[in-house]
Amino acid sequence: MPGDKAEQLVRLLEKRKLTIATAESLTGGRIAAAITAVPGSSNVFPGGVVSYCDRIKHEVLGVPEELLSEYGAVSASVAEAMARGAARLMGTDLALSATGLAGPDGDGSPNPVGTVFLGLYAQGEVRVERHVFSGVRESVRDQSVAQALKMALWWLESGE
Repeated sequence: MPGDKAEQLVRLLEKRKLTIATAESLTGGRIAAAITAVPGSSNVFPGGVVSYCDRIKHEVLGVPEELLSEYGAVSASVAEAMARGAARLMGTDLALSATGLAGPDGDGSPNPVGTVFLGLYAQGEVRVERHVFSGVRESVRDQSVAQALKMALWWLESGE
């Protein structure tokens, strides 16, 4: 159902005259793809960054190297910095970020495969959620996209 959530998100952003960007790692651009599949999304979505490696997280999104070395790419701190970086880079009101382990292998950290950190930048603040999704790689990625869209919808519908 990401299409339904993406449609709702685009319409609410249009209604509130707000914009959104993305910073994605494990989802590989799927959040942006869900949003841009909606006709009219160009009015609210200027772009996103797929930052699959730490170098791009640092050089493009501005994630401090210290966060990457201290906490690892799969962390709440990095998800927050990615969301802030995407909003800054794209000049948007909101930004979604996704970083995690889709599998099948882990990264040597204590995080199990399926661990995902999703960030939502809005009004200068960032909310980060940690999830441990189950299933194979594609399932973890799909669940991450759906939950990220749900986060943005929750914020818009709550009127914050």
